[in-house]
Amino acid sequence: MKFQLDKDALADAVSWAARSLPTRPSFPILAGLLIRAEGQEVTLSSYDYETSAKVTVKASVESEGVALVSGKLLADITRSLPPKSVTVATTDAEVEVVCGSARFALQTLPVGEYPEFPDMPGNAGTIDANVFADAVGQVAIAAGRDELLPVFTGVKIEIDGENISLLATDRYRMALKELTWKPEKAGKNESCLVPGKVLTDAAKSMLASEKVTISLGEPGAGEGLIGFAAEGLTGTREITTRLLDGEFPKLRHLMDIPDDLTVRASTADLIAAVRRVSLVAEKNTSLKMIIGEDTITLEAARGDQAQASEAVSAIVDTQAGEPVIDAAGFNPHYLLNALEALTTPYVHISFTGSGKPCLITALPSLDGEPADDYRHVIMLMRLSA
Repeated sequence: MKFQLDKDALADAVSWAARSLPTRPSFPILAGLLIRAEGQEVTLSSYDYETSAKVTVKASVESEGVALVSGKLLADITRSLPPKSVTVATTDAEVEVVCGSARFALQTLPVGEYPEFPDMPGNAGTIDANVFADAVGQVAIAAGRDELLPVFTGVKIEIDGENISLLATDRYRMALKELTWKPEKAGKNESCLVPGKVLTDAAKSMLASEKVTISLGEPGAGEGLIGFAAEGLTGTREITTRLLDGEFPKLRHLMDIPDDLTVRASTADLIAAVRRVSLVAEKNTSLKMIIGEDTITLEAARGDQAQASEAVSAIVDTQAGEPVIDAAGFNPHYLLNALEALTTPYVHISFTGSGKPCLITALPSLDGEPADDYRHVIMLMRLSA
């Protein structure tokens, strides 16, 4: 095997494929990156029995072949090379990487022991790459991180014809994004639970493309597969991952929160205030939001060591005649995540009572209606006496 490729193109492809390699592989062979030169293309692949990543780039192939080397080491090497053309060739039991006067020799791993890659599932439809990445980013922040509760680490994808919904929750907050896409077949209705981390990485890594193709296998008992593919200036990228097993909780009815008390404020002003005041918030304590007539005041403290407060102008409205609450307790990290996920200049917050969940939605204008395609619910924390 021998081929030549621009340093930046090679480094980008290697880095992308290697990012899916397991940190602590169950078998040493899974730390390898598979290199295949064929025709006038080079394909770099990784697989850990759960998630596969494959990138194909154009190259000047002198002789075809396949080799398996340490993925992390190859990624470190290609990043450090000078900005020149790179030659990669196999010699005996080594892969030689030459760039200018720099030369590296990597010992190869046995290709025959590497697992067979899963086939890409059938094409389900396509979606704009930027729209998809934004939607995943808005929802995945609400997914859990506890691997002992795998169901809550996933993002549920629900397909209903030309509509697609993304849902996630860690039991203390939940997010829902609804958008449209182009299904391959009309009237398609199904749902699946995708690992949140893989979905986030897939969406971000395909931003250089115009559209993302989503492929779905047969869901059920964790054996189903989902695939994502995109073609752009950085080559063709494909990711497959196994779906999560388990029953995802029903969330939609929890997002129907009435506007008993609403607060409208500048998104940027509120984000800035939350960041400043939460600097003194003690761990596992709430950020207090005091709701006035035309302002909301944020307060936090770290025992007797430090206190902070800041007022933000707001439009406060109550439907019941009397405010249902005059203060609310937020996890400052959750509140900041929800606000930063918004893309509108204003935010609309709906409250129903103390200790009950509140709803955060995007608000295009102060006198307009809140958008209903993105909803973020946060469970309020108990306020200390």
